Amino acid sequence: MTELRNLKPSKFDRIFNGLAKRLTKLGIGLAGSQILAVRGRKSGEWRTTPVNPLTLRGERYLVAPRGHTQWVRNMRAAGGGELRLGRRVEPFSAVEVEDGAKPEILRLYLKKWAWEVGRFFDDVDAHSSDEKLLEIAPGFPVFRISAQG
Repeated sequence: MTELRNLKPSKFDRIFNGLAKRLTKLGIGLAGSQILAVRGRKSGEWRTTPVNPLTLRGERYLVAPRGHTQWVRNMRAAGGGELRLGRRVEPFSAVEVEDGAKPEILRLYLKKWAWEVGRFFDDVDAHSSDEKLLEIAPGFPVFRISAQG
């Protein structure tokens, strides 16, 4: 997998994401999903997409299962954003995780959300070796997020 991996959403993905966004705006997160809001790197306008925040050893992460998407590029430029659930808005700062630190994060992400995002990982799953997870790591951006207070 290449660092430039960027899977475009299918028609099904757009429908599912639309449903997830509507439910999340009502305060209902599907299995912990929230809405990520990040400023566009060119427009400066808020852009939103459903995400599945992950907690590992007290640290929180966002994983990009489709690769180097627009929200990933915007996050790199903005250095943070907001997580939204209903009326609750949580501003955060974000730091991209190095590839060598991703296997454990990707493994837990797949354990929790393979039912939703597993198809983006091809033949890799939560039981794959660390070597295999390291091999695919460049294609799956991960951000460690910290609440801004």
